[in-house]
Amino acid sequence: MDRQKRKGRRNEADGPEGKEPAMQKNDFTVIDLAKGQVRVYERDGVRLHAYQTRDLIDDEVFVVEKDGRGLVIEYPPFFENIAELTDYLSNAGIEVEGILAAYHMAGASFLPGVPVYATASADRYGHEGGGRALIDNFTGAFGDAFDGSIAAVTDVLEAGPTEIAGIAVNILPNDEAFDIEIPALNAVYVHMLGHDCHSIVAGPAHADAIIAQLESFLSRGFDLVLTSHYTPEDQKDVRTKIAYLENLKTLAAEAENATAFKAAVQEAYPAYAGENYLDMTTGFFFPEA
Repeated sequence: MDRQKRKGRRNEADGPEGKEPAMQKNDFTVIDLAKGQVRVYERDGVRLHAYQTRDLIDDEVFVVEKDGRGLVIEYPPFFENIAELTDYLSNAGIEVEGILAAYHMAGASFLPGVPVYATASADRYGHEGGGRALIDNFTGAFGDAFDGSIAAVTDVLEAGPTEIAGIAVNILPNDEAFDIEIPALNAVYVHMLGHDCHSIVAGPAHADAIIAQLESFLSRGFDLVLTSHYTPEDQKDVRTKIAYLENLKTLAAEAENATAFKAAVQEAYPAYAGENYLDMTTGFFFPEA
């Protein structure tokens, strides 16, 4: 497989005196694959392999590796990416010992036989709830390219710390699924952030809940925020997202109707991707439309 390696740009920003230097979102090695791309970050012998699938829904899959032992976060749901990531792991000598399936459970043909970890809420979300509905929709939309088979959870997780493949993680359940703290990388994984993308925001109360979560990321000093539809982001990106959410609430309060709201958001953020998400957000803020 043709691979090219190059170094990402590094921002020199050290952490507080006496602490490890902060991980930078641009301090990585790039490995270009035939379809996707992997960004490799490293801190104290722990590597983060961030696989950008470049599939039709812009999935991101993360592999946390230490001494050749690996933990995967989320499934790649398209067959082409399943084959490519499997090949990458084999060539890199990474033995995957577990998959954390939070928000994405489609793609069960990926690494069959590897233990699958999820909370009870994530299990329901993927097999019966909103996650299952999305899988059914994607299966219909993408046909044979999409692996609509749903992973069977083998190990149910509770809230709190656990260790998989020699890597400590902290499980944070929510109503849908769960988020993941990775102390060795000073990183946290959530479903979505996207500092220059629209997000699905289910009204003002939901916006406030997201803001509170993001502010907790700032107060706790995470270096990286990992999400399943974007490359790793940092605290600057978190602040950008908070400002976006605050402005969404303001624009909604000032708008007379859904059409005016959507137009105002598009005017304020003309370069933002994810117009389909903006459509959903508009429907939540103006359900009568």
